[in-house]
Amino acid sequence: MTPSLLALLQKVDTPTVCNAIEVAQGQRGFNAFTRGSPLCSDPDGGAMVGYARTAKIAAVQPPEEAPEVIKARRMAYYRHMAEGPRPAVTVVEDLDFPNCIGAYWGEINTTVHKGFGISGALTNGVMRDLGDLPEGFPVVAGSIGPSHGFVHVRDVGTPVSVFGLTIHDGDLVHADRHGALVIPNEVIPELEAAILKLLETEKLILEPARAEGFDFEAFEKAWSAFEAART
Repeated sequence: MTPSLLALLQKVDTPTVCNAIEVAQGQRGFNAFTRGSPLCSDPDGGAMVGYARTAKIAAVQPPEEAPEVIKARRMAYYRHMAEGPRPAVTVVEDLDFPNCIGAYWGEINTTVHKGFGISGALTNGVMRDLGDLPEGFPVVAGSIGPSHGFVHVRDVGTPVSVFGLTIHDGDLVHADRHGALVIPNEVIPELEAAILKLLETEKLILEPARAEGFDFEAFEKAWSAFEAART
């Protein structure tokens, strides 16, 4: 991922990237995106972009393993998050879903992860402390709740499933208030050009539609140009 592609991905929303991937692939049908309606801690804060650092947690029941095992895995989790390629996004599957109760993402944990240089967190689990989360670290989560329950780490660095999307450690993730997607490796070389082409093509219909006197005749003309540019 080039610096210019990263800067562009940070500026555009996830639906734009979703469409641009299809432009790069030359066809519709891209489906590596989340389903449902996740919540975002900072809806106006822009997108998070980075290579996934994955883990699994649970919180409804207390852990059954020895305390020293739980502590060692917790430290292994934080070591995993502190290491690896940057930019990075933390992706955590809550195994209690859809009955999650443990707010893993609160003021302390988000501040720690931001300090590690991570650009945000994606989870099907719970977040809290919404007024106290650090600026510039969005959390896209499944719910909001007050308690941490018996939250503990179950796995580190394994594939996870979040809102119907399977994400592997190291996958390139783009996420915002609309949800998340995994950018296929094969489109990365063409993705910047595809996004720019998409934005220019959309102007062919958006600019006339926003102009005074827009009517069906103007729409028909604009849509014809729009369709021609997309093919």
